[in-house]
Amino acid sequence: MDNSQVVDVLNDVIETCKDGEYGFKTCADNATAPALKQTFQRRASECAGATTELASLVVQYGGKPEDGGSLSGALHRGWVKVVDAVSGTSDQALLNESERGEDAALARYRKALKEEGLPSDVLAVLSRQMLGVQRNHDEIKLLRDQYKASA
Repeated sequence: MDNSQVVDVLNDVIETCKDGEYGFKTCADNATAPALKQTFQRRASECAGATTELASLVVQYGGKPEDGGSLSGALHRGWVKVVDAVSGTSDQALLNESERGEDAALARYRKALKEEGLPSDVLAVLSRQMLGVQRNHDEIKLLRDQYKASA
């Protein structure tokens, strides 16, 4: 795999991280429970950190880091806005949508990790970050289930 292909893979994952950051910020802005608001803010910050780490790899491999999110991420954020307009955005709805977003992020990381010929330093970063995405997903799912059970 040449450097431009490595950059393409990394930039795809950067889009996912930016989608997560924007989505979690939107959820934090709309959450009513203070603890949930903090969870979403923490997740947004973690996504921003992942983006920074991936961007440095892009530069290392001679590329220009992606500076926007993906179309599907924009749709995800748009969905959060629609829910807000229609229902006043319940914390449950935000958690449901966050879990869906984390499902998409996991799929994107898995796809990246299946790319043949990625350098070992890139594989190490992607693998470590994917474990973080999995933890995020599991925490969001647990919170979603707790909110559902208490409703």
